[in-house]
Amino acid sequence: MLSIRCLALVAVALLATGCSSFTRESGETLPRDAQWGLLPLINFSQAPQAGERSEQILLSVLAEEGLRPRMYPVVTQSEMPLLDDRERFNQALEWARQENLDYVVSGSVEEWQYKSGLDGEPAVGISLQVIEPNTGRVVWSNSGARAGWSRESLAGTAQKVLRKLVGDLTLE
Repeated sequence: MLSIRCLALVAVALLATGCSSFTRESGETLPRDAQWGLLPLINFSQAPQAGERSEQILLSVLAEEGLRPRMYPVVTQSEMPLLDDRERFNQALEWARQENLDYVVSGSVEEWQYKSGLDGEPAVGISLQVIEPNTGRVVWSNSGARAGWSRESLAGTAQKVLRKLVGDLTLE
């Protein structure tokens, strides 16, 4: 009887941990009161504007940690928003240098979709970096992925991933 309970407990633990994957944090302790900025998240997923969606969620998650980063300005080209994520990133990094920001948060969205099938569970994969704009040096990085349950939203799943990632950022 006891061994069945232990086996069931191990199965539940494996099921719970099998739905997400995170790398270990890397980097140094960073000052919370520094001048912070948020740069574009480059979208490598198939979903249009997944980077922009993630940025908005990331702003609120960073605020939970006491950070109030300045958002990069929207770059336009002939009155239309610039659609090339890498060019948006490069221009936003130049803006961060001009503004003398100490650190900027950026990264990429690798996955942002509902998996096909009957359940259609959300799947999100995001990588974050903290960069010193003046040197271009990456001082912290982390990545994570999670498949949510069938009734969860993509935004809710992304929020859980971002909370875990930002929670691993060591601030003083």
